[in-house]
Amino acid sequence: MKETNSTAPIRDARTLGVPKMMILGLQHMFAMFGATVLVPILVNSYGLPLSIQTTLFFAGVGTLFFHVCTRMKVPAFLGSSFAFLGGFAAVAGLESGVYAGMDPAEKLQYACGGIVVAGLLYVVLALIIKAVGVHKVMHYLPPVVTGPIIILIGLNLAPSAVNNASTCWWLALVAMAIIIAANIWGKGMIKIIPILLGVVGAYLVAVVANLAGVTTAAGAPLIDFSSVRSANLAGLQPFFTDFTGSVAKFDLSSILVMAPIALASMMEHIGDMSAISATVGENFIEDPGLHRTLIGDGVATSLSAVFGGPANTTYGENTGVLVLSRVYDPKVIRLAAVYALILSFSPKFAAVVNSMPAAIVGGVSFILYGMISAIGVRNVVENRVDFTNSRNLIIAAVILVCGLGFTGGLTFTVGGVSITLTSLAIAAIAGIVLNAVLPGNDFQFGQSEGADTAASLGRY
Repeated sequence: MKETNSTAPIRDARTLGVPKMMILGLQHMFAMFGATVLVPILVNSYGLPLSIQTTLFFAGVGTLFFHVCTRMKVPAFLGSSFAFLGGFAAVAGLESGVYAGMDPAEKLQYACGGIVVAGLLYVVLALIIKAVGVHKVMHYLPPVVTGPIIILIGLNLAPSAVNNASTCWWLALVAMAIIIAANIWGKGMIKIIPILLGVVGAYLVAVVANLAGVTTAAGAPLIDFSSVRSANLAGLQPFFTDFTGSVAKFDLSSILVMAPIALASMMEHIGDMSAISATVGENFIEDPGLHRTLIGDGVATSLSAVFGGPANTTYGENTGVLVLSRVYDPKVIRLAAVYALILSFSPKFAAVVNSMPAAIVGGVSFILYGMISAIGVRNVVENRVDFTNSRNLIIAAVILVCGLGFTGGLTFTVGGVSITLTSLAIAAIAGIVLNAVLPGNDFQFGQSEGADTAASLGRY
């Protein structure tokens, strides 16, 4: 069915005018900000001093580099990856050999060294794809595998949304209500920026409620402005201290901890590329090519880790914004990357955004994380995966159970070092192996059966 003008996607944001483009970029920045800075906050809780400013800087640089690698075609934002949190925790706990009595800052350097190697594994896979062709590689990654993995990306994030929202349910519901109302009943620009309106609107409500003495479920103030008051407007000196003092170091133990996690993050990348392709209605896995997107993500990850930053990954939160706003222009994403670069030099603004109540993040996440899983369902449906075929049913079933069942991941020992595969890595490996060994894999990548399909990622 042909889209009406009111629902047609916008592929060139310049038609909206520069001011509206700037606002749309701000919306994408807000979508990625909470999760991106949450990674260094969590890593700091393990005792490793990962810098928020460095994290933001390389999120911006990594995103811009990714866009260059992908010929400016893919509307993806690269934020800090949660997949490597278990690896950071494992390196923080190493106390044998060279790690005995080691300063936490130096342990962070070794952890980052492992991430450098993990990023280079992306390049290895990209070279394989370039050598043998994306069609042969994607033969082992059909929609019956990538669809459930996309679903798991959203479902695995769901507990985080609930935990954040539970700190103040009414405030989370305010954020959700604003987003839903703006997206369904809004007109013009209001309909395009529902996430930004939800964040700003709920924050203003929280400020008023905070002045009235309303507290969270735990009895704490809704907003704590102490860090905002103490933060400097510009923080060049602290930034460059972090930037130059955390250059990666390499050791086999930390590499064995970090590098295998790339299995999960690469599958997440492929799932995200499938999700973005399905959302936008263009096959980015074929053009500009999966090898280009992998190189962009992998090199951005290694570059970040060389200077003490976390791994980068394509962000599902921003894919959710694409779904809601229906503005698919990559230039808007690049604006968000520029904002991230600017914010990396402003501790004051970072503190303001970081003061956002967790409940607001939870309310926004309810919508965005659910959208990610819904895109996975859409990917399966639009590619007509036949679940009356027991082969497909078994593959999807095993992927979902592995992804949801191994909540703590799977830990094993290699060379005296404990390595943890996340649930997403286990699910991806199980799906790929089953798809390869079970008879009846007749998937042909790029084969299309109808012009109405949003993404011609193959057919069963």
